[in-house]
Amino acid sequence: MAKVDGVGTFNNTVGVIPYLALEPDEFEAEVARYRAGGIEETTFTPWRLRRGVYGQRQPDAQMMRIKLPGGLANAAQLEALAQVTDAYVPLNKGHITTRENIQFHHVKLEDAGQVMRVLGEVGLSTREACGNTVRNVIADPLIGVDPQQAFDITPYLVAYVRKFVRHPVPQNMPRKIKTAFSSGDHDPALAGMHDLGFIAKVQDVDGTPRKGFKMVVGGGTSIQAKVAATLYEFVPVEEYLRVSEAVLRVFNQADELRQNKMMARIKVLVHRYGIEKVREWVEEELAKPWAQEGDYDPEPLMAYAQETPPALPGNGSTGGDNNKEFQIWKRTNVMEQAQKGYFAAYAKVSQGDLTGEQFRGIAKAAAQYGSGSVGFSAEQNLAFRWVPEASLFGLWQELETIGLSDGGVYSITDVTSCPGTDSCKLGITSSMGLNRAVIDGLNASPELLDDPLVNKLHVKMSGCPNGCGRHHLANIGFHGASIKGPEGQQVPAYEMFIGGGFENGQLEYGERLKAKVAAKLVPQAVSRVLHYYQEQRNDGEEFNDFVHRADSGAFEALLAEFRDVGPLNKENLPMYMDWGKTILYKLERGEGECAI
Repeated sequence: MAKVDGVGTFNNTVGVIPYLALEPDEFEAEVARYRAGGIEETTFTPWRLRRGVYGQRQPDAQMMRIKLPGGLANAAQLEALAQVTDAYVPLNKGHITTRENIQFHHVKLEDAGQVMRVLGEVGLSTREACGNTVRNVIADPLIGVDPQQAFDITPYLVAYVRKFVRHPVPQNMPRKIKTAFSSGDHDPALAGMHDLGFIAKVQDVDGTPRKGFKMVVGGGTSIQAKVAATLYEFVPVEEYLRVSEAVLRVFNQADELRQNKMMARIKVLVHRYGIEKVREWVEEELAKPWAQEGDYDPEPLMAYAQETPPALPGNGSTGGDNNKEFQIWKRTNVMEQAQKGYFAAYAKVSQGDLTGEQFRGIAKAAAQYGSGSVGFSAEQNLAFRWVPEASLFGLWQELETIGLSDGGVYSITDVTSCPGTDSCKLGITSSMGLNRAVIDGLNASPELLDDPLVNKLHVKMSGCPNGCGRHHLANIGFHGASIKGPEGQQVPAYEMFIGGGFENGQLEYGERLKAKVAAKLVPQAVSRVLHYYQEQRNDGEEFNDFVHRADSGAFEALLAEFRDVGPLNKENLPMYMDWGKTILYKLERGEGECAI
């Protein structure tokens, strides 16, 4: 057992975030006091958010966000997620987010405490999954098994999470802190788009190789997309927790940011004053007594339940040699691990939604064919880890029984989106409905899918400008908007971005075009752009290179017709409805709780 900042003890074999049994009891007591009028909503809401319970678009319905540090979950945790899905979630599905959380929607406030208990017993937590806190810490699904890794960053991510959960400094910062750990310079977790990012490096110090991190600060998307700046090129692993706390303290003390919650991210501080000034503030913090007197050795916080790889069989035969669908899946969804003989096998999860039956099937498959654990990805998929080659066909067959055996992970039909107006108060459009429509349109266009340069592209959409669908990073991205019909009626629409990407450690945000597209015409607009690319590109020219060579005005002219929806009449009625909806569109954007 190990102590964590004086708040209790935890069992390193159960989970990363310590579960305190008193917290669900406290939550239920506070809910009862709130219902009885004993606590104001302005006080209750931020308290509720720090416990991972978030108000939805629908009255008196909650979204619960479950943190998966590093995106990792074991079989017992997957079974618990299935139990919650079946017992407490009316739509019987959990949603993988682009922050590698699992979100449950439409949960009753009075049920949230019991959900915390079910999850806590297997080492899962909602603690500080919302609010102005250190949010879930993400990594790539190949964390610890990445062939390109500088070293295994898993224990250092674990120590960071444990250090700052329930820590007094990040309980009510100006806004949230999103953190990513990447295993090497190829930056698979996209540290550069995060508030605080760590990129693993090994550096010679006085002739001795030492592990450490390049630390970057101030990345983020939304309406002011920024790439993080380098705070330090190399921080030894013995010091990264101390430097991290200094960064959090600088941010927490930036009272000017508290004046406008929409501008209260650390990226504003970095890009307003410059990284040199921020570094100066950090070093002033590091000279203070807290930094000299505190314990910042990560070692006591690093122990965690190790995965148990299955034994390698005597031969590498997989079976399924004559199964076309399996061979496609194996070619597109399977990657070799750093450890010889083992593979990571991806399951493509449509829209990031999983039923209780699928959670259980994933748990069974992980235990039977891999290490018992899976890694969830920011692309809303998951990877089975430590799978011997001889087990791949059996794994694929198991996935086929639960509807997760499709090939094409990270292909153009692997579309990412946030929940949008299905549940989010800030949603402007039905991004999930558009997700389905774009995939349907692409699947009906074999001339596009058969083109390798097209098939490798990424399409993403968000229901509002905030970027939860990571549309800034897409080759073709969209965020929700609205336009007016010829008689002034509201029409659901999207702003379009082109040229974003994240290949080989290079992070690039897309360019926003000056052309809004009506929601019901987006699939046609995607098709038009892709066919234009096919027709006009040079031999072998990548899409983003083509975008940079072409004039943005050419794309805007190409898309101009997709704004016109015609008058509101019987024939055009669908244009005035959002995807998956049967009523006329009306922009209804509430006050979200992200900035409370």
